[in-house]
Amino acid sequence: MMEQLRPAGKGVFELPQQGDMRVPGRIYSTPELLAHPGMDSALQQVANVATLPGIVDASLAMPDIHWGYGFPIGGVAAFDANEGGVVSPGGVGFDINCGVRLLRTNLEIGDVQPRQKELVDELFKRVPAGLGSKSTLALSNRELDSVLERGAQWAAEEGYLWERDVEVLEERGALDVAQPEKVSDFARKRGRKQVGSLGSGNHFLELQVVEEIFDAAAAKAFGLREGQVAVMMHTGSRGCGHQVCQDQLECVMTESKRAGIELADRQLACAPLESQVARDYIGAMSAAANYAWANRSMITHFTRQAFTSVFGTEAEALGIETVYDVAHNIAKFEQHGGREVCVHRKGATRAFAPGSDEIPAQYRDVGQPVLVPGDMGSASWVLAGADGAMQDTFGSACHGAGRAMGRKAAARKFDSKRLLKDLWQKQRVYVRARSPRVVSEEAPGAYKDVSQVVEVCHQAGLARKVARMRPLGVVKG
Repeated sequence: MMEQLRPAGKGVFELPQQGDMRVPGRIYSTPELLAHPGMDSALQQVANVATLPGIVDASLAMPDIHWGYGFPIGGVAAFDANEGGVVSPGGVGFDINCGVRLLRTNLEIGDVQPRQKELVDELFKRVPAGLGSKSTLALSNRELDSVLERGAQWAAEEGYLWERDVEVLEERGALDVAQPEKVSDFARKRGRKQVGSLGSGNHFLELQVVEEIFDAAAAKAFGLREGQVAVMMHTGSRGCGHQVCQDQLECVMTESKRAGIELADRQLACAPLESQVARDYIGAMSAAANYAWANRSMITHFTRQAFTSVFGTEAEALGIETVYDVAHNIAKFEQHGGREVCVHRKGATRAFAPGSDEIPAQYRDVGQPVLVPGDMGSASWVLAGADGAMQDTFGSACHGAGRAMGRKAAARKFDSKRLLKDLWQKQRVYVRARSPRVVSEEAPGAYKDVSQVVEVCHQAGLARKVARMRPLGVVKG
């Protein structure tokens, strides 16, 4: 596949339409990023997605692209909502509404450094993390129904979240097309005790400092300044979302066959948007997405408690405010190019430009915040959505650094004890993890250079650089 790519602009390559492809592929990248191992397989997935019915414009890949289930991670595809389009669970993934939330504080780096370890230890104590981890909450069936239906708004109603937090969450933290009744009993069982937990793998809770500002106007709108301490969290719908995807896959596969859809890869199983199967999947997927917004809201609550405990000051006085929350594994109905489409973003972040009605009012002049975590040894970024995304990528940009090495390979290559020691002694990054293996799997060397990934989006006009954040402390599963 690599040899078929053609330059199509600054940081853009085209994979020409061929065979059963209904549209071309368009990849935002650089020769250096494309040279990472496994890229040919990911590009084949871009081509495979282009064969799906009703796909509009192109099968897209962000610069953090790597191989995934069916769709590549870093993949974006939009399907016509009224003329033959489909929805595919492979275009969302198993961790439905895996996403990122950023909290800012009034604290400076000098305020936090003397208590850096104490604060990370307190976060580690209060926020359950790790495979199968459970929250301190155990929801009743009625409460779980409300979580699945109302998402972050449930957390606000129960006093766990401030009302003003809800105003700065994507979709205000809830999709109104959610159908909790489509979520199976087993998915409910898996989710009942996990609201407010991180999970494992690449999920994290990270203490950061704003290291450099690149766009003063946007940074001011987002409430960010150099030297300021912030908190970034990355997690999704936990076992509930995974089970929702698992439950729906067989039905969608059956519907693919019934509709006579030829699949380039069975992992691209899809259902026509007008079908009952598609409506059921979207209803269940949206309920799981709401669960994820509630999950990040509870972690926000626990984070505020940790800061209050360590500093002896209420969270409101510490200025622990939500900057934004973005989903990066989701399918949503949106208007683009004068038509309604179902946009699949799998490992891709919505990046709406200035003036979009969907952006919170206080950000509308500068564009939607785009949150891009890196790895625990380098940096994370805050970007602002730009016009190029609206014109070329259905309002989408990258979601992170993207893996450069598989988990098994990373576990073999990196020694967790040495890594933890080096991070602290050389970079003053304090890491608390429940599993040594996760530390090895998530080593900085297992990821692409997030700053290179961000630069591609910036140069292509998909999102503007606003601020670079450096890690201070990390909680991992």
